[in-house]
Amino acid sequence: MKKLFFLSALFFQIYFAQIAYSQNTSSWPSRPVKIVVPYGPAGSSDTLARIVSEQLSQTFKQSFIIDNKAGAGGTIGSEFVAKSQPDGYTLVISGIGSHVIAPNLYPNKYDPVKDFTHIALLGGPPLGLVVNPNLPIQNLKGFINYVKNQPDGIVYGSPGIGTHGNIVGEYFAEIAGLKLTHIGYKGGSSVVNDIVGGQLPAGIITVTSAKSLIQANKLRLIAITSAKRLENFPNVPTFSELGYPKLTSTTWFSLSGPAGMPETITNKINAAVNEAMTTPLAKERLTFEDMEFQAMGAEAFNKFIQSEILTWGGISKKIQLQNK
Repeated sequence: MKKLFFLSALFFQIYFAQIAYSQNTSSWPSRPVKIVVPYGPAGSSDTLARIVSEQLSQTFKQSFIIDNKAGAGGTIGSEFVAKSQPDGYTLVISGIGSHVIAPNLYPNKYDPVKDFTHIALLGGPPLGLVVNPNLPIQNLKGFINYVKNQPDGIVYGSPGIGTHGNIVGEYFAEIAGLKLTHIGYKGGSSVVNDIVGGQLPAGIITVTSAKSLIQANKLRLIAITSAKRLENFPNVPTFSELGYPKLTSTTWFSLSGPAGMPETITNKINAAVNEAMTTPLAKERLTFEDMEFQAMGAEAFNKFIQSEILTWGGISKKIQLQNK
């Protein structure tokens, strides 16, 4: 009899828990949602966070609040979210930096796949190979010939050791057979300043960070890593069309949450993000920032992340070992 009573009590406990769970997921969001940006204000990640938060606030009639928690290549803010409750009220701007590259530079912080629920791709800017316009380099072929004609090759700059620019630069050197020596700076603006000033011949940085100087002819943009040419730079070819399809990549950002988020909430956010990022206002802002967006379902997005880890994870690990 006691056993029967225990089983009955357990049944009702599970039954009412399922009802409560269903109500919680169906009514989400019933209070403000925090979106952690693991980088400082004004960068590409912050811009995308504000674009999507404004749109989601309108869609769900609830506040989506930005919280910048910068540091350690995006791992501080990301780790904070990984340890949060998976109820859909604490999300993070994830991306290639924090979830593909940084785990090799800052191991034991978190598992980029197992510790997160990856929800939706937001997009991001491509990288560009830029050179000082006073150099006798007009295109990628000219850049390659110039490097090969220097006994010791040349140096190039990126926003820092292990950044996306560094990863792409090392991969380019490997597949093109070039001797490129990396110099890590503290941010893209420092790279740009030294190229313009003649202290540095070349750099690989986001097109967004160099846009105004490229347009002012103080920097020469040789090639970009996007899948297609940019509207703002229609005469600049992609690496892919120049024979380097493996260099097709963007400094992409995405929206993720802690592992174990309810699938109903994940799918709800994913659908809302895909709709939000294709509104006329969002499209206009993305184009202005030279950013690309590609709508993906949650399952497809998770496969995309795993493929990015396979593609770039090994290269970032190699760079990490070289700089120990």
